[in-house]
Amino acid sequence: MEKLFIDKEIKYTGSELSPHWIYKNFHIKGDAIVCFRGPVDVHLTEMVDIEDVINNEPIKSDKMANFIIEVFNSNLREMVIRQRLFISIIKETLEDMGINVKRKGDDLFYNDKKLSVSIATKSTVSTLVHTGINLVSTGAPISVSSIKDMEIIDEDCFIEEIMKRFCLEMEDIEFAKVKVRGV
Repeated sequence: MEKLFIDKEIKYTGSELSPHWIYKNFHIKGDAIVCFRGPVDVHLTEMVDIEDVINNEPIKSDKMANFIIEVFNSNLREMVIRQRLFISIIKETLEDMGINVKRKGDDLFYNDKKLSVSIATKSTVSTLVHTGINLVSTGAPISVSSIKDMEIIDEDCFIEEIMKRFCLEMEDIEFAKVKVRGV
């Protein structure tokens, strides 16, 4: 799995959660994870999470770290499992920094306030995940927590560490599949 931290601000609107967005914009072919920072404004018409649409809960934030993961040759169930693993990796990374967070499904909470958003979906050729982590607590329609609240000084290092850990986990899973003999 390839990874790329895009060091330019990009507004996340939901349209980025589409097949080959990573390839078309950053020339990475195949399974990949990218992250970029920027404001988030996902209108209900762009929402993938039908429950959020029904509940009239658009996603907004003044600044998030937005992770897009695209995996080919996977089904939606497998991608939801990868999504949960990714969220757990973020949780472990924060805990290794001495920050206590709680995970409920695919959501993270800090001080009982929502820290992240995440959704997994399937396209005609791939499976996709978007996970956003609030970098600031402003601009959201609800009270949220953020990396700024945690006083994490080096956002870049935090983002790179999450992507590195996820890619290593994916590599280790692939190795685990081929290192055993059938019985």
